[in-house]
Amino acid sequence: MPSPQPGSGPGSGSHIIQFTNCRILRDHALLREDLWVRDGRILDPEKLFFEEKASADRRLDCEGGILAPGFIDVQINGGFGVDFSLASEDVGSGVALVAHKILSHGVTSFCPTLVSSPPEVYHKVLPQIQVRRGGPHGAGVLGVHLEGPFISREKRGAHPESCLRSFTHGALQDVLATYGNLDSVRIITLAPELDRSGEVIRALTTRGICVSLGHSVANLREAEEAVLQGASFITHLFNAMLPFHHRDPGIVGLLTSERIPAGRQVFYGMIADGVHTNPAALRIAHRADPRGLVLVTDAIQAMGLGNGRHTLGQQVVEVDGLTAFVAGTKTLSGSVATMDACVRHFREASGCSVEMALEAASLHPAQLLGIEKQKGTLDYGADADFVMLDDSLHVQATYIAGELVWRAVARATGNQDWKWETGANATPGLLAHPCLLLSASASS
Repeated sequence: MPSPQPGSGPGSGSHIIQFTNCRILRDHALLREDLWVRDGRILDPEKLFFEEKASADRRLDCEGGILAPGFIDVQINGGFGVDFSLASEDVGSGVALVAHKILSHGVTSFCPTLVSSPPEVYHKVLPQIQVRRGGPHGAGVLGVHLEGPFISREKRGAHPESCLRSFTHGALQDVLATYGNLDSVRIITLAPELDRSGEVIRALTTRGICVSLGHSVANLREAEEAVLQGASFITHLFNAMLPFHHRDPGIVGLLTSERIPAGRQVFYGMIADGVHTNPAALRIAHRADPRGLVLVTDAIQAMGLGNGRHTLGQQVVEVDGLTAFVAGTKTLSGSVATMDACVRHFREASGCSVEMALEAASLHPAQLLGIEKQKGTLDYGADADFVMLDDSLHVQATYIAGELVWRAVARATGNQDWKWETGANATPGLLAHPCLLLSASASS
């Protein structure tokens, strides 16, 4: 029986694939059920059996592994030598490189993030970043996250002060003059205490852009007003905002505010890299509002490269171990963490369940962006974007639209070392799935 080849798996045709001997993250629990996939989507096996009278073309034994929705990173500034905030003639190739590399960390969708930059940088970079489906080439691009430049000077962090701007004309005039075209923009981080921010938030949310509050000295009342105007996210909670105070908790107070309308969820990003947030603070946030926590990497160009000097937009960054500082200062400048590492650290530091840790990197960011019917879930009809993990939450394989796009080094039958390679670099003759092939249709 021939082994399936790269590109011949689910998502490449109408074959029905049954993943067996696995634990599926569904309905907030790890269930010992099979996962059925066809044409890039999750199937309902009952409808398959009783309405279509169909069965699996191939069965794949996952050997007890965990199948969870693919991770979604809504704040990533670059990585592997790529800085999304640097203007060039070929921004797309840098985005493509990062999209390809993060597959190994379980990320199936992401929002390339730009830090505060001069208008000419936005005008050059943004038209070159397009929303794109994921696949063997790399993780899908959901849209751009613009972090700044409409932020507080006092809490600018690693953002260059010379690039910061305020709203002078109101509504979208200043936004459009700064960014140019907003077609590919999905999230904008701004400081809600800035004059005219309310009308800007209303205008952006009307366009379907998620507004996030961050790099801000806003008090709780100002933050609540921003939420009432449509803001729905907090950029890297605790970092670059007023510290929690018992008389005015500031933006942090949104996690327990009684002014949030019923049915509204304010999500908040957490950089669980072991550097940006003390484990005690992480636990406080999670216990206050577990459903709103969204894991983000805030990764910079240096992710995957090691120690040394790198860039973040207009700034030079020095990396030492797990810490990145603006050169010559002690100001944190993004992280070098990967999403799977953040999931593991969050699980350990918070003491939460495996299910909660995985949902913080998948379901919650999908809910934030309003795509939870397609992404961040393994419910029937959803996109078959998922990650296979071992019990220690290390990524073993990544699937997009049901197709294997990355796998860890493993050992095939006959004790022969091999590894999965993606796209055009796939090595002929290597097993295309990390699961054991149990059966195939007669035509295979």
